Amino acid sequence: MSVWAKHQIFEKNSIVLLLGILVVVAIGGLVEVAPLYYLKSTIETVQGMRPYTPLELAGRNIYVREGCYNCHSQMIRPLRDEVERYGHYSLAAESMYDHPFQWGSKRTGPDLARVGGKYSDEWQRAHLINPRSVAPVSIMPGYPFLATTPLDYEHIADELQAQAVVGVPYTADMIAKAKSDIVTQATTDDPGAADLAKRYPKALARDFDGNPGEVTEMDALVAYLQVLGTMVDFKTYDDKANVR
Repeated sequence: MSVWAKHQIFEKNSIVLLLGILVVVAIGGLVEVAPLYYLKSTIETVQGMRPYTPLELAGRNIYVREGCYNCHSQMIRPLRDEVERYGHYSLAAESMYDHPFQWGSKRTGPDLARVGGKYSDEWQRAHLINPRSVAPVSIMPGYPFLATTPLDYEHIADELQAQAVVGVPYTADMIAKAKSDIVTQATTDDPGAADLAKRYPKALARDFDGNPGEVTEMDALVAYLQVLGTMVDFKTYDDKANVR
């Protein structure tokens, strides 16, 4: 019997064919899954990445709460038109502390992966309060209540603790100082800013909402937006990766 003739065994016997499919799928699955059990991480280590500060994390929660992800992605693809418009393509490591991550393809509004530092705090506040004041053709709704709503951070330490459970490297010191770190970061020239920067390198500490007397949800959301895409030094990254 030729080799091709032997194949008729699978073609004429559905049970044998089913068993053969199961064996092939099982082998393929093991090849893909088994390495995950001995690899320390499937995400490359990128210098500069750190967990969000308590204020940035609170801002991210507001970002998710208000459904900003429904119109804005945070994933720049490695295509020329995207890189020229938005900046360096996104790295998996940039979302390693995001639960849930904000990748996607929905872009009613622009991608926000590199929005940090692109505009001033004043611009961000004006845009969130009345988008048409800075972008006349914008269809984004306004969120003026953010500027007058006090930020509820009573349980921010619990939030950091929960993030630590799923792998975000928040230390006991970070968790213990979570509430005070929120006030420090939302205050211009706060004495604790240097200490905050030791725990969270490159953390921006200032009055984000223009209201120094109160920590508001606007403080938190602007702090979050201003850190997006700013942690990684892409020139250094591209030099090490020999990207040209």
